Amino acid sequence: MDVSLTSQIVNTATAMASAKASDAVNITMLKKALDVQEAAADTLLEAMVQSVPQPELASSGTLGTQLNTYA
Repeated sequence: MDVSLTSQIVNTATAMASAKASDAVNITMLKKALDVQEAAADTLLEAMVQSVPQPELASSGTLGTQLNTYA
């Protein structure tokens, strides 16, 4: 068996194992970053809901009883 071929196989296997571990770490860090962003977005939304009064829905008539939109 050729020594250089064996060396290439070992190098490839080592690189693949290292890449797999690196990918796992990257995915874990991405999940943590997304969790932090989710928490920040929740905080901002809660602050916005508390500071902006919500308009009352119309309860009678033809205007505003089917769809409630505002900018």
